[in-house]
Amino acid sequence: MTGKAEFERRTEPFRKELLAHCYRMLASVDEAEDLVQETYLRAWRSYAAFEGRSSLRVWLYRIATNACLTALEQRGRRALPSGLGGPSDDPAAAGTETEVGWVEPIPDALVVSDPATIVTTRESLRLALIAALQYLPPKQRAVLILREVLAFPAAEVATMLDTTVAAVKSTLQRARARLDETAPERSDVIEPTDPQARALLAEYIAGFENADIAALERALRADAAIELVGTSTWFSGRVTCLRLLATAVGSPGDWRMIGTVANGQPAAAAYLRDAGGTYQAFGLAVLTPTSTGLTHIHVFGTPGLVAKFGLPLSCPGGAQERQTEDAEA
Repeated sequence: MTGKAEFERRTEPFRKELLAHCYRMLASVDEAEDLVQETYLRAWRSYAAFEGRSSLRVWLYRIATNACLTALEQRGRRALPSGLGGPSDDPAAAGTETEVGWVEPIPDALVVSDPATIVTTRESLRLALIAALQYLPPKQRAVLILREVLAFPAAEVATMLDTTVAAVKSTLQRARARLDETAPERSDVIEPTDPQARALLAEYIAGFENADIAALERALRADAAIELVGTSTWFSGRVTCLRLLATAVGSPGDWRMIGTVANGQPAAAAYLRDAGGTYQAFGLAVLTPTSTGLTHIHVFGTPGLVAKFGLPLSCPGGAQERQTEDAEA
């Protein structure tokens, strides 16, 4: 076996988890993919000098983490609208924040594969947590993810970051305290495969496709919120959210939606019918389901997002068999 072939055989099994790690650090799929590519390039260039003083996995995480820290020196944090100010009570409001980088959704299929860790992986990728992590300084973010999410021993984290065990423990303490201030309270968020989560996704889709506000009302919890990612606008409370949705659903048949999974949460790729009867990609809605209804809808009005989920940018009008991505992916 050639050196290159051996390198690929040994390192390729870590690609998905490294992508998840870089995404947690950067909150951007494109940037995470670029950093994983850079990680593998750096690793290949120095593979001949790798002497096994640490495990291959630890070595790859060291390269990836430091590549992320370097990248983060060049930009500010990414955010969601609720991290920028209070909610609006005007459904016609549409603020913009051109200087803000936004937290992006990630397809489960890119980062989830091992059935043994699927639940914990999904929990660590939920949008609210990814947004909360962005409040941490980069070094604190790295330490917290490596210790709390990935469960690396403090000594290994110290080696990865060229620091001491004492410094790792101190940094982790500060990161935990900061995260307690920014992270949402733990709620009864359920898995996208749960029958209730599937039912809520179906009700959300039916509400839009049939212009059925009653279906959307049944899906939302009283404390539900909708965030229009890409603007500074968000809404809180079922009454206000329904006023917004009433302006968006249009007429029956205006929308077509395809179910998928993003950030360990059910999601709907949305298509809006144009004047010619073709459904053009609008973007993605990521839902936060609980046993008592949807608590959050994050709307990403970026048409190109659907392609990242392996879905078309347009669909013909008329009868069409629904495509639904396997929630287990």
